Amino acid sequence: MMNALQAIETMQIDPMKFRRALGNFATGVTIMTAQNAEGEKVGVTANSFNSVSLDPALILWSIDKKSSSFHVFEQATHFAVNVLSGSQIELSNKFSRRNIDKYDGTSHREGAGGAPILAHCSAVFECERHQIIEGGDHWIIIGKVVNFHDEGRSPLVYHQGAYSGVTPHPLLQVKDTNDHVEYDVGAMHQGHLHRNVCYLMSRAFKFYQNDYIPKQLVTGFRTSEARLLLVLGSGTASSKADLPRDIAMPMREVEQSAAILAKEGLLVENDGFYHLTEKGKKTAHYLFDIADSHQNEVFEKYPENEKEIFIKILRDIAGIV
Repeated sequence: MMNALQAIETMQIDPMKFRRALGNFATGVTIMTAQNAEGEKVGVTANSFNSVSLDPALILWSIDKKSSSFHVFEQATHFAVNVLSGSQIELSNKFSRRNIDKYDGTSHREGAGGAPILAHCSAVFECERHQIIEGGDHWIIIGKVVNFHDEGRSPLVYHQGAYSGVTPHPLLQVKDTNDHVEYDVGAMHQGHLHRNVCYLMSRAFKFYQNDYIPKQLVTGFRTSEARLLLVLGSGTASSKADLPRDIAMPMREVEQSAAILAKEGLLVENDGFYHLTEKGKKTAHYLFDIADSHQNEVFEKYPENEKEIFIKILRDIAGIV
């Protein structure tokens, strides 16, 4: 009789479901860059970056064996890890695309070994290629850090197939203090932060999502899949190229989420764009009901005219006509 260990060993792993489960682990977003002796530059968006050792300073990342960029990373003596800041979503999307000149219009300079260093990142690690190890359908590239730049910008975050940002956890509230300081900055700016629009919007968004996202996840869809259904259901995107902007995730993830939804009979691709099936439209309607219900709960204590003014202000700030 097969024991439990043998059963685990023979269990078939569904790659798509496996990737979906991995999406629960929030990561940063990087662009890996390199240049070979012939001057051929490559760059790929990756979230597989991780530290290996402090002494010596080693890091690693992995690249798909089918990637057309791998030969340059294999030939180059050095590569750079460009850790993206929260303002670089478009750059992440750009370097995740295929068959385009990724460096056209991209601000960069050459670092160690000619590896391109991108501007305005959160941090950059210049690495000497140390070792390449085979790892299933990927190559694991280990680099020895020879230089690094810490810019201190807030990083871009990737979770459940969608971009996110870093905000303080709501449980970590700054407590009042009576400690005396020579310059009582707290007294000088008493309550100032609580009238700062940027602070209030980011904090409000975090609190709003704390209750909303769990309701959405109960449907069985992860964030990226739910966003795709909602955007397609609302008709805000006029082309496939609009989707990364409207859903706030890279095209690769859009396509992978679409593949999952297509497998469940929720959408089809026609004329280079995704269209919801009848089942997909019903599902999107269900997701809109969840969103509307939560919104109504939040605005329940406010008059309708104040709610409309608030929505108008948000639309103006977001540049939505």
